[in-house]
Amino acid sequence: MLQRPRRNRKSASIRKMIQENRVTADDLIMPLFLVDGKGVEQKIPSLPVAYRRSLDKMLKEIAACVKLGLHSFILFPKIPKKHKDKTGTYSYDPDNFYLKAAQKIKNKFPQITLISDVALDPYSIDGHDGIVEDGRIVNDTSVGVLARVAIAQAEAGFDVIGPSDMMDGRVEAIREALDEAEYTEVSIMSYTAKYASGFYGPFRDALDSAPVSDPSIPKDKKTYQMDPANSREALIEAELDEMEGADFMMVKPAVHYLDVIRQLKDNTSLPIAAYHVSGECAMLIAACKNGWLDYETVMPETLLSIKRAGADLILTYFAKEFLMIQKKKK
Repeated sequence: MLQRPRRNRKSASIRKMIQENRVTADDLIMPLFLVDGKGVEQKIPSLPVAYRRSLDKMLKEIAACVKLGLHSFILFPKIPKKHKDKTGTYSYDPDNFYLKAAQKIKNKFPQITLISDVALDPYSIDGHDGIVEDGRIVNDTSVGVLARVAIAQAEAGFDVIGPSDMMDGRVEAIREALDEAEYTEVSIMSYTAKYASGFYGPFRDALDSAPVSDPSIPKDKKTYQMDPANSREALIEAELDEMEGADFMMVKPAVHYLDVIRQLKDNTSLPIAAYHVSGECAMLIAACKNGWLDYETVMPETLLSIKRAGADLILTYFAKEFLMIQKKKK
C-alpha cells in the first residue's frame, strides 16, 4: 500500500503535529450565576459543576479561573421575586445588584472580558424574555425595554452585551441606543440561533426563570425562540443580525445543533459562539457519574466537537474543569 494513514497516527508527537482543531483557554467563555448577598455559594443540584455565588465568592472564583488562563465570562443574575414585575423594571434600576457587581468585577479584573445577559425573564413575574400583554409576548415594546437594559449594562462596565431574548429587531435597537449613548466600543454578542430547546432545564433551575404556570400566559417560548426542526431559518436570523450590527453570533444549544454552527460558520465572516447548555452538560455528568463514560475523556472530546463544527468561542460550564484537566496532563 502506498497510502497508510496510520503512519500519521503512530506517535503522540506526530498526532499533535497534524491535529486540525484544538480547544484552548482563549476559546472558552465561563458562565457564572450571581445572587445577592454575602458568603453564598450554592451548588446547583441539576448542574453539579456550577454554583450560585454572591459577589465576594464570585470574585474568588474568577481569580481562580484567571489563574488557569480563562479571561472571558458571561454573568447571569438570580433575581429575588420581590424585584420582579410585569415589565422587568429592575433590569435597568441603578440599584440592581447585578449591575453593581459588574462594576466591582471589572474594577478588580480590568483585563477580562465580561459579557452580559439582555433578556427580561430573570426580572419578569411571567418568566418570559419579553413583555406579556393579553396572552402574547409583544415584540416592539419589549425591544424598547431591552435597549434600555443594554445601556444600563454598558454603564456598569460590561464589555459585551448579550441579547438572549430573540425579539425581532433588538440588535439594531441596541446598537443604535449604545451608539447614541456614546458606547460605540461596547460589542454585541447576539443569540442569533437560539432554539426552543428542552435542554435549558438546569439553567432555569439555577435562576428560577422558567415561564410561570398560568393559563393566561404562554406556557413556553416557541413564539420567539427557533423551532428545533429548522436550520435554514438560522441563516435568515444571521443575515439580519449582521446587518443590524452584531459583532458575534451565537448558536444555542451547541452539541445538538452542530450542523447549525457549521452553517453559520460557512455563511458569515463574524465570529461564531456556541453555548454548550446546561442540559447537555448535565447529561454528560450523569453518564460519567454512573460509570458509563470517562469524564476526563468525553468532556474534552465534546468541547472539541463544538470547535470542529466551526465555533470560534464555546460557552461552557466545563471551562474551568477542562483547563484543570489539560494542566494535569502536561
